[in-house]
Amino acid sequence: MSVTAAKGFVAGAVHSGLRRSGPDLALVRSLMPATGAAMFTVNRVQAAPVTVSKEHLELAEPQAIVVNSGVANAATGVRGELGARATAAEAARLLGLDAEEVLVLSTGVIGKRLALDKIMPALRHAASSLSDEGGPAAAEAILTTDTHAKQAVAQGPGFAVGGMAKGSGMIHPNLATMLAVVTTDFPLEPGEAADFLRPTVDESFNAISVDGECSTNDTVVVLSNGAGGAKRSAAADEAFADALHAVCADLAGQIVADGEGATFLAEISVSGAASDPEAKAIARRIATSPLVKTALFGRDANWGRVLAAAGSAPFNGGYAQLDPARVTLDLAGVRVLEAGAPSDVEPELGGSRCTIALDLALGDGSADYLTSDLSYDYVRINADYRS
Repeated sequence: MSVTAAKGFVAGAVHSGLRRSGPDLALVRSLMPATGAAMFTVNRVQAAPVTVSKEHLELAEPQAIVVNSGVANAATGVRGELGARATAAEAARLLGLDAEEVLVLSTGVIGKRLALDKIMPALRHAASSLSDEGGPAAAEAILTTDTHAKQAVAQGPGFAVGGMAKGSGMIHPNLATMLAVVTTDFPLEPGEAADFLRPTVDESFNAISVDGECSTNDTVVVLSNGAGGAKRSAAADEAFADALHAVCADLAGQIVADGEGATFLAEISVSGAASDPEAKAIARRIATSPLVKTALFGRDANWGRVLAAAGSAPFNGGYAQLDPARVTLDLAGVRVLEAGAPSDVEPELGGSRCTIALDLALGDGSADYLTSDLSYDYVRINADYRS
């Protein structure tokens, strides 16, 4: 399962001491030449591992990934960057690779540098523990405030796609405190992985929100080694794209479901917008509205908050187009507003999930989003994060 589901990939995990207990350092590598791509946070404050991994991707094809939890190595200056480089170099030495073929990912407390006296011996143990059964352990090692590991696998004709992710808080579009590593034995040529990854991330990891916060460390990586033996064709490429999307969407859904303090999920669907980008802007605004999210926590079908959020969605320096007289809104499958007029029907928000469907009747634009509620526990978890 996880990142070792595809042929030719191995993983390992160890406790380095960056966290008080449990595995906190994971290593993933391909046993045969691989190609890959990555997408990173758009936060202007970018962690040292993001800077180093971006540079490495420009110089070589990635063959291995080191992930640590407990320390973000963000806002750590030159010493932080040197630590990320030293980590990549040591992993490369142990695996017989060039340093530029190793990507480094970190998650944890911002402002804390890597303790190299802990990382270096841990890397040696991780390298010696690599196994094609090491995926689940690696998925555990990358967690922070998560309550459980997040893994997903999809099979295609002659190939597999497997992935692991972490994320529970600071989750917002354009990535957030979210790391994901996806591996596949589908054959890709150098440079092709990005073409498959970019639209997939946009429709999965960039379409979720827990708290509207954008992190310094977000990274999604995909590695491909072609070991599955699949033959390339238009149909094969489509099957791979579908499998990659399935894995990323599954992982993204698990992240929101495990959102810090989350008790309730909402699947937001916006249709009839003037354009797809405007639909996404409106869906994002609803997904990140504190008033909408607290109403979800209280199981309060306060659809007025949804409408108010939709009408104030930032877009291109102004607001996304919306005509209140044309809007139709369904909440939990119940029509609460039609062509701008309330239906006087009050839906019940039971269980742990609901749908919010908004039709603007302006065009063909559409977008989907997944969000969670905002609970008392979210405040407690984040108030106690460093204690």
